[in-house]
Amino acid sequence: MSDGSSQHWSSIESAAEEPRVLCIVQDTTNAKTVNERLTLNLPASTTVNKLYEDVAHKAGYVNGTFCLAWANTGDMAPLDQASEMSLVLSGFEAGKRNFMQLTDKEGEQPQVASDESGTADSSGLDDSSQDRFIGPLPRDGTVGCSSDYSSPSYSYSSILNKSDTGYVGLVNQAMTCYLNSLLQTLFMTPEFRNALYNWEFEESEEDPVNSIPYQLQRLFVLLQTSKKRAIETTDVTRSFGWDSSEAWQQHDVQELCRVMFDALEQKWKQTEQADLINQLYQGKLKDYVRCLECGYESWRIDTYLDIPLVIRPFGASQAFGSVEEALQAFIQPETLDGPNQYFCERCKKKCDARKGLRFLHFPYLLTLQLKRFDFDYTTMHRIKLNDRMTFPEELDMSPFIDVEDEKSPQTESCTDSGAENEGSCHSDQMSNDFSTDDAVDEGICLDNTSSSERALKPKSSLTFELFSVMVHSGSAAGGHYYACIKSFSDSQWYSFNDQHVSKVSQLYITISILSNLLILCPNSSTNAYMLMYRLKDPSRNAKFLDVEDFPEHIKRLMQREKESEEQEKRQREIERNTCKIKLFCMHPVKMMMVENKLEVHKDKTLREATEMAYKLMDLDGVVPLDCCRLVKYDEFHEYLERSYEGEEDMPMGLLLGGVKSSYMFDLLLEIRRPDQVFQPYKPGEVMVKVHVVDLKSESIAAPVSVRAYLNQTITEFKQLIAQATGLCAETMRVILERCYNDLRLLYVPNKTLKAEGFFRSNKVFVESSDSADHQAVFTDSVLWKLLDRHGNTIRLFVSLPEQSPGSLANRTSCPKASADSEDSFDGAKGSRKSVEAILEESTEKLKNLSLQQQQQQHQQQSSSTSDSQKSSEHSDFELIESPAQEPDAASQPSQTENCTRAASDTENQFPSEERSDSDVNNDRSTSSVDSDILSSSHSSDTLCNADSGTLPLANGLDSHSITSSRRSKAHEGKKETWDTAEEDSGTDSEYDENGKSKADAQYLYFKTEPYSHEDGSGEGQKCLLVHLDKRITLAAFKQNLEPFVGVPSTQFKVFRVYANNQEFESVRLNETLSSFSDDNKITIRLGRALKKGEYRVKVYQLLVNDPEPCKFLLDTVFAKGMTVRQSKEELLPQLKDQCKLDLSTDRFRLRKKTWKNPGTVFLDYHVYEEDINISSNWEVFLEVLEEPERMKSMSQLAVLTRRWCPAQMKLEAFREVVLESSSVEELKEKLSELSGIPLENLEFAKGRGTFPCDISLLEIHQDLDWNPKVSTLNVWPLYICDDGAVIFYRDCTEELMELSEEERNELMKKESSRLLKTGHRVSYSPRKEKALKIYLDGGPTKDPGQD
Repeated sequence: MSDGSSQHWSSIESAAEEPRVLCIVQDTTNAKTVNERLTLNLPASTTVNKLYEDVAHKAGYVNGTFCLAWANTGDMAPLDQASEMSLVLSGFEAGKRNFMQLTDKEGEQPQVASDESGTADSSGLDDSSQDRFIGPLPRDGTVGCSSDYSSPSYSYSSILNKSDTGYVGLVNQAMTCYLNSLLQTLFMTPEFRNALYNWEFEESEEDPVNSIPYQLQRLFVLLQTSKKRAIETTDVTRSFGWDSSEAWQQHDVQELCRVMFDALEQKWKQTEQADLINQLYQGKLKDYVRCLECGYESWRIDTYLDIPLVIRPFGASQAFGSVEEALQAFIQPETLDGPNQYFCERCKKKCDARKGLRFLHFPYLLTLQLKRFDFDYTTMHRIKLNDRMTFPEELDMSPFIDVEDEKSPQTESCTDSGAENEGSCHSDQMSNDFSTDDAVDEGICLDNTSSSERALKPKSSLTFELFSVMVHSGSAAGGHYYACIKSFSDSQWYSFNDQHVSKVSQLYITISILSNLLILCPNSSTNAYMLMYRLKDPSRNAKFLDVEDFPEHIKRLMQREKESEEQEKRQREIERNTCKIKLFCMHPVKMMMVENKLEVHKDKTLREATEMAYKLMDLDGVVPLDCCRLVKYDEFHEYLERSYEGEEDMPMGLLLGGVKSSYMFDLLLEIRRPDQVFQPYKPGEVMVKVHVVDLKSESIAAPVSVRAYLNQTITEFKQLIAQATGLCAETMRVILERCYNDLRLLYVPNKTLKAEGFFRSNKVFVESSDSADHQAVFTDSVLWKLLDRHGNTIRLFVSLPEQSPGSLANRTSCPKASADSEDSFDGAKGSRKSVEAILEESTEKLKNLSLQQQQQQHQQQSSSTSDSQKSSEHSDFELIESPAQEPDAASQPSQTENCTRAASDTENQFPSEERSDSDVNNDRSTSSVDSDILSSSHSSDTLCNADSGTLPLANGLDSHSITSSRRSKAHEGKKETWDTAEEDSGTDSEYDENGKSKADAQYLYFKTEPYSHEDGSGEGQKCLLVHLDKRITLAAFKQNLEPFVGVPSTQFKVFRVYANNQEFESVRLNETLSSFSDDNKITIRLGRALKKGEYRVKVYQLLVNDPEPCKFLLDTVFAKGMTVRQSKEELLPQLKDQCKLDLSTDRFRLRKKTWKNPGTVFLDYHVYEEDINISSNWEVFLEVLEEPERMKSMSQLAVLTRRWCPAQMKLEAFREVVLESSSVEELKEKLSELSGIPLENLEFAKGRGTFPCDISLLEIHQDLDWNPKVSTLNVWPLYICDDGAVIFYRDCTEELMELSEEERNELMKKESSRLLKTGHRVSYSPRKEKALKIYLDGGPTKDPGQD
């Protein structure tokens, strides 16, 4: 080691003794950098002003344009940038983490350092700056680092400025580090880079996007001339034909090198560069076999592009210690003797021979691959070998060349493999011939020969100089690649780690690498994987082309890229000075609040910004520009904070408080009428939206905005409203809506707005009249009722069903009403038919129709059978009582004439019902009701994806207003359940603080009008726009829809439409519509709704010996209290009509269904809800019996058994065995009796998985747990406690059938196909790793038949 090196080492040791201060700086000036941390490890003697310089350098900012302040403390005062005090004296703690924040300076964001300022050579730094290392220690190659790679965390600004090294990094797309390492190595190879520059792209011949050489050329030009810290590689990978998914596939760097070279050879055909790869990277070797008796040698010449070196020979425990040892083993011949003898052409017999390889020619650029990836046959997994292997900085290959020219008469046989003509030899072929697979080494260790020893050696023409080490860090499952590359320009080593390029000091190289001391982590998984050497030949060693020596086409390309980069820089500068803020506007045409984003340069004035917002909101030609202005706005509170009078010429940067990533406020483009004057908005004011109420017309006007102060009294506030609305302040009543449906009358004259609870944005209702309503208590007044109705009214879009032709014969629509419409607040008109009359008439006719249809039905049940038990419906209607109508003495006469009353007790009139799916009509050929998809019973709605049918509106019904009186009571102590619908599910909003029902003597608003889709969708489908009080129950809602649907409410269902057109059925009749909101969509479907205590049930047929054992039959309804026999009797006609199954009640059974598994057998006397738990979305199996039912008691156990015949390699059909107990002995006795197998030879095993417990015939004999050592079935490992378990049994003396290999393969194919069809388990096959391919035609062509 030289003296200079010793002094340098001493200085580092001295610096290491000084205490250091760890500074962690958070950049809070930008949303993109707020999560980044800058880490600086500085000597304690560093001054504060030096700290500012280092932070500026690290963050890429101009020093003096930002501030540094302590984080996590109350003192936000920035550090004095001019201070010469040391860090320790300034409050920093040595040996601990000191958290700082990088902040704006005087409201201005930090200025990004110019590109020129970021390219300063580190050699210009003084010695002290070199001793003080900054940032992650491994990045700077400082002695004492514990790892050569740390996880990158780059800020956006860090990639905008070039590294101090003068070199440019490459952005990692996701997992493209292997690509980046190879590209940087090729870029740092002068001969390859210069040859690539000399090639000229002809745009007329190929699309530049798909040209691999052209995109590499562009990339190299950018790497040499760009002022960025890192550039993207997406254009290069796109030329490979890769899509974005390839970025997430990590490949082997050696494989990529081979594939890329092949692609370049193909692209360079018929050009001067056609043989470039072979000239630079191709070598030759001789593959020979020499007879040991006569000396005859047979050989062939092969070519190679790289040499794969085994790290650890197969079966050996010791790895090779150096590259030289591995090379010697590569050419070490093996003796062919014994059964491996070679047939000698000269001796005409098998003789002992020697087989091996000899290098004939080494390439100019020698590539060595250290095979670190291997396969462990013990664990059957890929592994990485982390054994240490040294390699020299200069490698003498002369000992490995075949210098003997043994062209003796005995060596006449010569075969050419043809690889030479092909121009490449894949290293994979050699690795398969001469080694097992890839292996691994630990540490990037270079063997070093002292200068004195090197001087004694004669100069050889086969001395190679190391210039690139591609490193892999990780395991065989994945890891990270980076490259250490020596520049031929200055002999300096650099670390190219994706975006980050840093110097590796010569001291680091000398001590750590050349002296073989890089054993910082003995078990490190970071080690050399691929080495690149260049032949030391002054006549051939080239230098990099300078910019002035570029060919003309490269100069043009460089100019284009420079202009593109300048344009990008200008765009970044514009972005950095652009204020981006939310913009809102109440559009006068769309009549809705429109949101957009205003992007305005900070130097633009408010007047210019207003014009930009005007155009952005498409107001040109709608309103004049001078009728618009921008005001400060709070969207959340809908509050106008302030206006900007007299500041029209102020820059937006000052007006908004600087350019920021986000603002705490928004802007509103306010519009006035030409005859109005803009009202000034001052900070500190509150905004009040005033709605004027007209009791006579029972209408509420659109809001008028009024500005007020919190210290104003109610009297002053009334005067302010009177000026804005023209109402009389003396008779004015002001009601504040503090929150939803919380109305407060402001009646204390001297009370301030602040005391009344006003905030930044408020909503009030005002009414001024001489009516007697002023004298009434507020909560009993007409005003309160009107406001209460207004606060609870929502708008729903209701799609009505269309009557299908097949169902017209079975359905009758409600009578047609008058074509005139009525409004509930216009008073009754005798010439028009009232809504009550429509409902009464339609219900009476439907009642008569239903009675006639029920009389025609031939049912065997007695008339005393309850309605809940008559769940089988042969018509779409049932007996419906006409809704009771009850007068309300408290109602106004004008309202009574035009409103219908709900029943006095909605629980009796509309009982709660089960969650249900869409009903399926008995006659499927003429059904107008679609089948449903059931959802979980834990939701109050059921999922339905069925398309809706439609029913025309009754002619003459145009617009009605229906007001219903809802009488309900609080159901205290009742618990709501999701599985039954017996309890009433009232909501808390229905009751006041005293528990009194708010619905008592209250009118619930219901108004309809026709509606058509604006976009033309749903043409031919009738729709209603319904305004209603959301406190109305579902039962009342359905009753009000009866005249429009045309059938009673029990004959249609209500579905709520959610996003993606998913539909959920609403079924709880006593629940209100409180969960609905404005503009919700409702779909009405025909089909009988469930009654109280009923459950919708899906019936499946169990076919134990069929390939598809589970077959859907029909939907039906079971009721609470019904016996199993009664449900079977009601199923009989449905089975006959819909499924063509003519059965008797004794010929089939019902049993529990759990997914596909059959369970408990239901006995005829069992009662639903008492003996059998039943719930919504229930499913049962129907099993046809071949013999009389043997299950008579719940103590019995029914199991399904199947015999396995190993001698015939087949399974017999399922047969049911009924046990009286859970005894294993009884099971064996029954199986022995059934099959004839002697009891002592019988073995059984429980089936696995879901029914029918399919298993491959090749696995059943060994894989099942045969003959478990238990005495009862209900213990581990059997756990057979319920009916339906599958039992396999066999004769243990029966030998397994012997199969030939061909028969086994054929049976395996059949079994795999069978099990795949049934959806059962097949042998697991892991996903194959995606092959690395480069597509020369721009991308892979997809097979048209491929998914």
